[in-house]
Amino acid sequence: MSEPTPQLPLTASTACDDGCCTPPPAVADDRRAVLTRRVRMLVAATIAYNVVEAVVALAAGTVASSTALIGFGLDSVVEVASAAAVAWQFSSADPEKRERAALKVIAVSFFALAAYVTVESVSALLQGERADHSTVGIVLAAVSLLVMPGLSYAQRRAGRELGSASAVADSKQTLLCTYLSAVLLVGLAVNSLFGWWWADPVAALVIAVVAVREGREAWRGHHCC
Repeated sequence: MSEPTPQLPLTASTACDDGCCTPPPAVADDRRAVLTRRVRMLVAATIAYNVVEAVVALAAGTVASSTALIGFGLDSVVEVASAAAVAWQFSSADPEKRERAALKVIAVSFFALAAYVTVESVSALLQGERADHSTVGIVLAAVSLLVMPGLSYAQRRAGRELGSASAVADSKQTLLCTYLSAVLLVGLAVNSLFGWWWADPVAALVIAVVAVREGREAWRGHHCC
């Protein structure tokens, strides 16, 4: 009678919350080159879109005095920083050596966003600051809700195949932008339709909570095994 095979305990290196609980199979050099170029292209597209998104959101948020819209614009700035960290990593001949540093940059950018948005949201709630209607903000949130899921999926798929935690982390930052687009859209719409002024800072607080969670995951490097 054969003895049962011992089970290894799940650790940070063997288990993670992203569904990639086993190391990826070895990738051939030619396939790795294709995936690396794909990640670079997706990162460039993400940076370009988010630069435009940040400018529009920050300008519209300032005009409308919308904490949520400004927070969304700052998230776009964070996404640019995150994507730039991944671009820096993959500009190296050996991207794996820069992975931990890239993850730290992504994590810190999340925490900075959460801190700013929390302070502004609480201040708006305590002082009863009312955000104005913003058609530009509503349209921007709707467009981002359509664009971001595709970018996130493509980069996450390539990152997982490469076994790159930073690429997966950056794809989750892009996916976060999708969630925030939905939160922002609801907050702006409710404020415009029903005059519920508190919906705007509450939406911004949701953005902060999600940002903290993603920042912790990036710092621990649990996005991909």
